[in-house]
Amino acid sequence: MAEYKVYGFAKLKPGSVEPEIGEFKKAGVDVEVTELKFSSEDDFIEKVKDADAIMGGHMFNRRVIESLPKCQMVITYSVGYDGIDVEAATDNGLIICNNPASEWCVEEVSNQAIALLLACAKKLVIQDTLVKQGKWGEAKQALPPMGGIHDEVLGLVGCGAIARMVTRKAQVFGLKCIGYDPYLDKSVADEYDIELVDLPDVMKNSDYISVHTPLTDDTYHLVSEKEFNLMKPTAYYISTARGPVTDEKALIKALQEKKIAGAGLDVFEQEPTPPDNPLLKLDNVIAIPHSASYSNAALDTQPLNPAREVARVLKGYWPRNVINRDVTPKKPLKKEK
Repeated sequence: MAEYKVYGFAKLKPGSVEPEIGEFKKAGVDVEVTELKFSSEDDFIEKVKDADAIMGGHMFNRRVIESLPKCQMVITYSVGYDGIDVEAATDNGLIICNNPASEWCVEEVSNQAIALLLACAKKLVIQDTLVKQGKWGEAKQALPPMGGIHDEVLGLVGCGAIARMVTRKAQVFGLKCIGYDPYLDKSVADEYDIELVDLPDVMKNSDYISVHTPLTDDTYHLVSEKEFNLMKPTAYYISTARGPVTDEKALIKALQEKKIAGAGLDVFEQEPTPPDNPLLKLDNVIAIPHSASYSNAALDTQPLNPAREVARVLKGYWPRNVINRDVTPKKPLKKEK
């Protein structure tokens, strides 16, 4: 019998835990790894009650967390951790970690943001649809107004690793980048040539808005009617972050009233988004099913960092990407040298 039990679920490429097992072997940790399937919250609690660590997310409310007396940590396979009650975890000595984009999907998500920006700016979907309908002339008529992209302004809401990679790629197209991030050190912004401004200035002065902030209590509906009313009527709104960062009703209103030019959305407030969502009826909206992080390479890389982080904790060391830094762990941990 293995010394530790670890469960995993909700990764993008299910069906095997061999990558995780490989990382545990490299770390010299004796772990039994199980890919978890469950039918309900009660079923989940029953199956993980002997867990030393869990890789996965979006199931961890206070009731679940309080049912894990042995579990030392939960780490998501995803960048987002909005399905975890972090306060409850801290109260119960449970370490919470996420899987930062820099470990597996920073290229993919930044590419998706740039792809959506370009597709919106050049009206590719509208033109493609009209040409395929035999409406060549109408496709031409749909072109104006259209900015040149070069010498326009990209506004970033959140300036983390993905946003900074977007900046590098956007600058190749001649875009000037401004950003709002109250947590980013100015020296880092300067390194990436991002001019830090407040949120209203980002909304008013940008030709394209790209949202990259995580979803927290502070960022829920961070972009709402007040912010959309500040945008240029020729500006586009891009989001590859988390759906509820955007007040979707306010976005729909802004689009229907032509207060903004269009939107490129990888995420929605409710996922899957309902088929009757008004956003899906608008020809100036590009809708993608929360797939920005997807590529074969990303899928292969995604499980590696979570396994390494779990191995650190099981060997008695602090993990590197702790969300609840004020947690008192269930077992004493040392800092990695």
